Amino acid sequence: MNEETTKTSRPNETGTAYLATRSLLKTYRKRIWSPFVSAIKEYGLIKEGDRIAVCMSGGKDSAVLAVLMKQLQRYSDYPFEVCYIVMDPGYSAANRAKICENAEKLEIPIDIFETNIFGVTEKTEKNPCYLCARMRRGHLYSYAESKGCNKIALGHHFSDVIETTLMGMLWGAQIQGMLPKLPSTNYPGMELIRPLYKVHEDDIISWAKHNSLDFLACACRMTESEVMDEDKSKRRETKRLIRELKKTNPDVEKNIFNSIHMANVDTMVGYKLHGVKHPWGADEENGD
Repeated sequence: MNEETTKTSRPNETGTAYLATRSLLKTYRKRIWSPFVSAIKEYGLIKEGDRIAVCMSGGKDSAVLAVLMKQLQRYSDYPFEVCYIVMDPGYSAANRAKICENAEKLEIPIDIFETNIFGVTEKTEKNPCYLCARMRRGHLYSYAESKGCNKIALGHHFSDVIETTLMGMLWGAQIQGMLPKLPSTNYPGMELIRPLYKVHEDDIISWAKHNSLDFLACACRMTESEVMDEDKSKRRETKRLIRELKKTNPDVEKNIFNSIHMANVDTMVGYKLHGVKHPWGADEENGD
């Protein structure tokens, strides 16, 4: 290997990509890297031969996920493939440029495809964020499948899990969690995985600040026009509630998270399984 080749192959140790990755393995190893690897192992999120589409939205969560997945693939004990897809639902020129800029900084080779989701949801008066999320999921599955992928990886984290659990109880009148992996009902053979399942949002925010990275908070036109969907409003309220509860019980987040891993069904008056409701007494009547 000649001197010129050695110089060009050596990573830029002052570049953003190198420093951001290094910080995950050093400064944030205990808070981000280790929980990331732990979730993958505990829930069996990645298998040998998988081809995974990491879905990037321009936000901090999917960005750190992309960096983590790139590093994991590089040093994994078993081979798997990763691609990085960005769905443009109708971003403004400035927001799209920001996404591309951050991807270049982090040396993530993104593949952008376009949809008109914002154009559709703008015409929806009720729950536009819910409709947007559902439409996004379908487009991501479809595009990932066209790229030969069998899994999509989303940036939902530990904080999303506990907030969703509380929101279901307080405003949805149901006890529900958020699964670390979920088979697709409309795309046979496809699966959704959440590798950040054990990573706290505060630690992701800290990592971004540590590396002077600025990501999109929310790029939708509804936010730009100051229209707040009910789901987002309730999520913010839930975040505030959790912060208040932590003042008197520092373990409240951990306790909520652990509760969905150990549901005592024997104490439930009713439950729903595979979309079928089982009200009080139904199991006895059926001889179960």
